[in-house]
Amino acid sequence: MRLARGISKSPDQKAAISGFHVLTQAKPVALQRIPEGIRREIVNGATAVETAYAPANISVVLDVPFSLLFVGALFFLSPLIAWIVIIFLAGVFIFGAVMAASLRSGTDALIEASGSASGLVSTANREFETVRAFNAGSFLRQAWEKQLQRTQGLRQHIAMRQGLIQSVTQSATALMSVAVIAVGATLVVQGKLDIGAMIGANILAARALQPISRLSQLGETFAKAQRSLSLLAEFSRVPLEPVSGSVKAEYQGALELRDLSFAYPSTNNPLFESLTVDLKPGAILVVNGSNGTGKTTLARLLVGLLEPTRGQILVDGLELRQVTPEWWRRQVIYLPQEPTFLNATIEENIRVANPDIDNAGLNRVIDLAGLRHFIDESEKGFEAPITHDGRHLSLGIRRRLALARGLSTGGRLAVMDEPTEGLDQDGCSALYGVMNELARRKHTIIAITHDPKILKGAHGTIDLNSKPVPKVHYAPKNEPGSTAGQPTAAGAAKPGTGEAAQ
Repeated sequence: MRLARGISKSPDQKAAISGFHVLTQAKPVALQRIPEGIRREIVNGATAVETAYAPANISVVLDVPFSLLFVGALFFLSPLIAWIVIIFLAGVFIFGAVMAASLRSGTDALIEASGSASGLVSTANREFETVRAFNAGSFLRQAWEKQLQRTQGLRQHIAMRQGLIQSVTQSATALMSVAVIAVGATLVVQGKLDIGAMIGANILAARALQPISRLSQLGETFAKAQRSLSLLAEFSRVPLEPVSGSVKAEYQGALELRDLSFAYPSTNNPLFESLTVDLKPGAILVVNGSNGTGKTTLARLLVGLLEPTRGQILVDGLELRQVTPEWWRRQVIYLPQEPTFLNATIEENIRVANPDIDNAGLNRVIDLAGLRHFIDESEKGFEAPITHDGRHLSLGIRRRLALARGLSTGGRLAVMDEPTEGLDQDGCSALYGVMNELARRKHTIIAITHDPKILKGAHGTIDLNSKPVPKVHYAPKNEPGSTAGQPTAAGAAKPGTGEAAQ
């Protein structure tokens, strides 16, 4: 058992770690192609591998060669009995192998069905208010019952096969004992074998068959483990974000979009194409457009969560594809439209974007985001836990937390997706104050918004309603709130000195 544990401990840990490693480092687009429930089953499949290759099961495998030792001993007592035992051993082994092969397809289907069922449970558990508000309970219950029938049918099919294997092996053991005693008794009557040898032969025969019988009953367990390993192997081939690449000692804030195009694999037409903008450090750009025109997609492209279909994104002259993602995201103040968080404390969620931020910096971003009152009212302050990925918090608080998290990086580029959405008057004032501070410090700002106060301070806008090539507009040289100047030859808005929001 100790030997078996030593064999399996390291591979078990490797399987469990590798699945979660891929889950946390794979490119977002690649992950989106795999349903959430299936991803969960793949990562949890490490448990099936650990169970299958537990010390007790490995010991069963290690016991199998000893069957040959017992059969060899039988040849010294009676070659005829030995051959009878060999026939039973071969029959049970072949039967177990055939049944294990037949269980693989059922195991594959069960893993897929379990993944779908897991997705339904996740929806019902996480989005319970949506389920009730829109009377979706009946739909989910019908889908759950259908999925439950499928999974139960598959489990019953597998259980029946396992039961058949157990019945056959038990019957084979009994029949072999009958055959050994019958032949042995005949040999005793003929004087070719004594009673003690016959009893010994029966014991040796049972010992020889026992490891084979136990191994055949583990067919489904090993089949499930092999399927889990196969899924983990496939999952490990999902493209990962690079951990190395180019970095700059200090990012100045310049950003260039050169002939940028993007289309999702499932669509025929691009969201936008031939988008060319050249932003100098300190420029303020507003992106607007109707729902579904690609505003959030553009923000994700800038953060490096997506890769363009064509064209380039250059940061201080470096191609974004060649830049280390982790370094780049520390140069960006990112405020997503629908912020979510880790199931950790408030402090841990803010520090995660910049673990090196000190307490003074932490308190500064809290004050800038207007979170001081919320944290002071929390029973545990900074140590207050965030659960359910932050979905239980109001949108306004989530956006303030996300703003503090983004500000913690101190990045020179701010990408804000609908920054004032869901904020009350105080929240909007805090956001305007942050943007004005960033503008004064010559940070480059890209805001996806229709807020007229932010539009007033913009040096240029991108209109994604124009298809397929977005229209890029620039503020006139003498427009109030902007001294942007004329576009460069590349069609860029030069930075001005006006504030982001008057």
